[in-house]
Amino acid sequence: MIYMKKLQESPNSALYPNPVMLVSATHNKKESIITLAWGGTSSSNPPYVSIAIRKARFSYNLIKNSKEFVLNIPTSEMLTQVEFCGTKSGRDFNKWKECNFTKGNSVEINPPYIIECPVSMECKLHQVIDLGTHDLFIGEVVAVHLDEEWKEKGYPDMLTYTRGKYKKCIDIN
Repeated sequence: MIYMKKLQESPNSALYPNPVMLVSATHNKKESIITLAWGGTSSSNPPYVSIAIRKARFSYNLIKNSKEFVLNIPTSEMLTQVEFCGTKSGRDFNKWKECNFTKGNSVEINPPYIIECPVSMECKLHQVIDLGTHDLFIGEVVAVHLDEEWKEKGYPDMLTYTRGKYKKCIDIN
């Protein structure tokens, strides 16, 4: 086995790579989609996922007040939309329209899911934990919408985020 030389860095919370997510939220007729790379699986029974959001973000209050959100997993072909949703504010842009996303009717919550995303998880907010620069939103997964082809073939076309850059996952099987 070959060992690589390790560099020491200042303490940080970065895991490499991070999954890329588009989170859709609505409250009081306001809606938005935020790109996040800080989140993941938190529990399998009951099924919980977590996402970390800065308090200043437009989607933060939509989720905190509505107590629900949809975690959508984009493909690498959606990189332009992912970057748009991650760099533009929902205060200033209608991201659904700008990204040409199609709204799917959620079955358990109000925010729509993104039809173009192969995986969408409807979540009811279980808990919010203040962690400093970000709050951790823990959501109970109450419904999942999964593209049939992805279910059969796995997830060969996911995006990850590593050190400020998007990367495409590769299937090694």
